[in-house]
Formats: sequence, structure tokens, C-alpha cells
Amino acid sequence: MVLFLQGCNFTCKACHNPHTMRLCDHCGACVPACPRDALTVEAGRLRFDAARCDQCDACLDACPIHANPMVSSHGVDDVLAMVRRNRAFIDGITVSGGEATTQLKFVTALFQAVKADPDLCDLTCFIDSNGHLGPAAWQKVLPWTDGVLLDIKAFDPDTHRMLTGAENSRVLASARLLQDAGKLAELRFLIVPGYTDTDGEVAALGRFARSLGTGVPIRLNAFRTHGVIGEAQDWPPASRESVAAIAKRLATDGLRHIATPVVWC
Repeated sequence: MVLFLQGCNFTCKACHNPHTMRLCDHCGACVPACPRDALTVEAGRLRFDAARCDQCDACLDACPIHANPMVSSHGVDDVLAMVRRNRAFIDGITVSGGEATTQLKFVTALFQAVKADPDLCDLTCFIDSNGHLGPAAWQKVLPWTDGVLLDIKAFDPDTHRMLTGAENSRVLASARLLQDAGKLAELRFLIVPGYTDTDGEVAALGRFARSLGTGVPIRLNAFRTHGVIGEAQDWPPASRESVAAIAKRLATDGLRHIATPVVWC
């Protein structure tokens, strides 16, 4: 089961779900865009009527801050009830986003509750993260976390800042911390033509991964324009051949567990 949490501390140009970046500020700009009158503003708060909504997503395009007026709020007990209803079909929970660690208190409480429940404690608890969380904060959630799927957007600081709006030193530090703690389940690297498929970026990925251990799992993701906004809509997609060549180069450098996309579209 994947829980997509709202809000992110990055503004990635290649984000395929940019409507998860910000929290709704109740400005009402999305209201006239809704053809089903599913959105209203009452007492200064945006209200969403799911029964009227036909999932056309026109409100997402209208939002000036990349938020989602259709989100719903849930406490730990609500999520646990959802997990129990679907228990027969799942073997774990992954929190994603947005950036799940921006809601660290909730994630920690949820994972603690899962591990303390005799009927749920065998479920795995994973975090899909951009790695911007600081070391002290990681220590609050790691005791109840089975693993972290960590995205590294770029190794060159300027490239990372251009792609994400943030610096990358904390991301790299998080990868080392998680590996030392035995919690780094996977390193993820997005291949963006002209930016992260360069010789320098691929060499840096290889060096960094080897410094963590040649057995660290690496997942190469291929940039696509699905869902992206702004200038990235005009960027070329990563080709199957280029991703395969990068995977081969990393394998030649001694890295053993490299995954590439299974589906291309």
C-alpha cells in the first residue's frame, strides 16, 4: 500500500506529480475551473465534494502553487483502519509524496503503530524520500522503518540546484547515514538527457555507489514528460538505449544490483 502525502521541500522540474508540491492555501483559484461544482469556498476554507467530482483534474491545472484541492486528511487510526480492510492484499506500506518526511511526526507515529499491532507487525514500512532530511530527524523514524528508497537527482551541486531548487549535500549525507544504519533499500537516479546522463554524472554515481558498497541496489529511472509542467515539457525523454548503456557502464565498474525500467511508454 502506497500513501502519497502532500507537500514537498523540493521543486523538481522533472516531477511527474507536481500537484503534490504544496499545501492548499484556500485561495479559491480552482473553483471556477471545476465543471461539476465539486469545489467551493466556505468561511475562507476550500471544500471538496468527492461525490460531485468526475476526476477531470482541471483544478490541478488551475492551481497557481501546485497544490491539490482534492486531498483528504487522515490520522494514524484512519490509516490503520484502511490497512486492516486491505490486509489480505498487502505485505507492506510505503509512504511517498510529495516528500513524506515533511510529515515526519505522522510517519513515525504510523510506523510505530503498525509495528506495535500484533495483526500488522509483519508488514514492512518503507519511505520513498528525496533525502533532504537531517540526521537527527532520521534517527526519530529509523527504528520503525524497514528501508528507505532514496532519490539522488544529480551529483553536481549546480545541476542539482537547477533541477530541484535545493542543494544536494544533505541528500548524499542521508545516503551514507542510511547505508551505515542498514536501512538503504535502494538508490534511485533519474536519467534526464543533457543533465544527468553525462559522463561526469554517471561517473559520480558509480563512485558514490561504490563508496557505499558494490552491493547497494541502484534503480535507473528514465525521464518522461508525463505530468510534468514548465520547461521540462519540452525536454527529450530518456531512451531505452541510453539507460541500458549507463547500466552497463555501472556494471562494468563493479556494481552488482542495477534495475532499469520494465515498461516503456
